Amino acid sequence: MAILNSGRSLIAGILAAVGASVCCVGPLLLLTLGIGGAWVGSLTAFEPFRPYLIVATLVFLGVAFHRLYLAPQVCEPGTPCADPRTRTRQRVIFWTVSVLIVGLLAVPYVAPIFLL
Repeated sequence: MAILNSGRSLIAGILAAVGASVCCVGPLLLLTLGIGGAWVGSLTAFEPFRPYLIVATLVFLGVAFHRLYLAPQVCEPGTPCADPRTRTRQRVIFWTVSVLIVGLLAVPYVAPIFLL
């Protein structure tokens, strides 16, 4: 399956996380930048899809984790995947993206604390 590629699953996880948080992060970011108006309230149209996008995000992150840590790596000598630095870079990118995604997903729960 093409989606089992760890790079693609990370990208899919990022897109799903952005989709899950667009209902809350978008208006907050626009208001922080001083952009406002009645139309900002319509950005919450994605709120009903948030649980599904969160699940999709976690699934894609799980697939990427599986590919990076649990699945056996089959590489021919001389290919880029045979270099241990490549796997190390992929893992660093995975954890960096994972932290950013968790931050995006936490915004709707943490933002009210800062808006008091």
